[in-house]
Amino acid sequence: MHDLAALLGPTRTASTAALATEVDPRSVRRWLSSGRLVRLHPGWVTLPELADDWTVRAHAATGYTGGLLSHMSALAVHRVVDTEVTRLDVTVRVADRIRTSRWLRVHRSHRPCRIVTARGLAATDIARSLVDTWDDAHRARALRGFDGVARNAVLRATRERRVTVALLEAELPAVPRLAGRAALLELLDEIRAGAQSHLEIIGRRALLSMPGLPRPRQQYGVLLPDGPVHLDAAWPEVMLAVEFDGAAFHSDPDARQRDLRRDAALAALGWVVLRFSYADVSERPQVCAAQVAAVYRSRQLSGVGGALLGDLSADR
Repeated sequence: MHDLAALLGPTRTASTAALATEVDPRSVRRWLSSGRLVRLHPGWVTLPELADDWTVRAHAATGYTGGLLSHMSALAVHRVVDTEVTRLDVTVRVADRIRTSRWLRVHRSHRPCRIVTARGLAATDIARSLVDTWDDAHRARALRGFDGVARNAVLRATRERRVTVALLEAELPAVPRLAGRAALLELLDEIRAGAQSHLEIIGRRALLSMPGLPRPRQQYGVLLPDGPVHLDAAWPEVMLAVEFDGAAFHSDPDARQRDLRRDAALAALGWVVLRFSYADVSERPQVCAAQVAAVYRSRQLSGVGGALLGDLSADR
């Protein structure tokens, strides 16, 4: 009795041609007909209990096509997105004749690919994967909401310093017909200015709409007793800060308590912190702006400001 798992090797998938070099080809056909092996792609098999395993399927896809994981599949293997989409994206050379199928989307490209390895899988690098995904997400027939997925992937990758704005911009000349190019350039400008989330971006736009107030400093550094913090937006001249609360603030009690302790430490130094949710800045931006403006002018009139103890004196 053959140990099929051992025959398949560490990737837990193999070509029938490779298996036929280890055992009688008739045995391979018998295992397929009896269901002991299942076919993932023409000539590529695995155990039935592993057929839905994303990593196994990804190994089979790259082995079958001879290509690289790309687009959303590459972002998944790089852990820039948390969703492992069922249909795998693979980029191959233009001359290759592999066809798109139900479980495999094949992209042919003239562009040279820088091959990187992530979790044992060959993939396009993060910068290219992000740009390719952005292009997909802004096509006319893109799924609803896919543009938000692409945007959040860019924000996450830059926030976690997995990629830089400069590297993303360097990809653009090779894609002259990039769908959504203007929107991507606008997003990169926001990131360069300090934005780390979509909430910060729409919040900043709301704050910039306030007449008579100077522009806020983004990711403004203040040194607290427990270490440095960076404020989403700040007017250090009046010691006023705005923080934009994402889902974690409302759904994670530990995150909420941590942020409230930080607010208390800032208050001890003389700062006032205003917090706004996604609903606040997206649905009631004028109300948020009016509240910020009122607090700013009140503190300005009261003479708050001057030398700031604990100020890191630098934007990030």
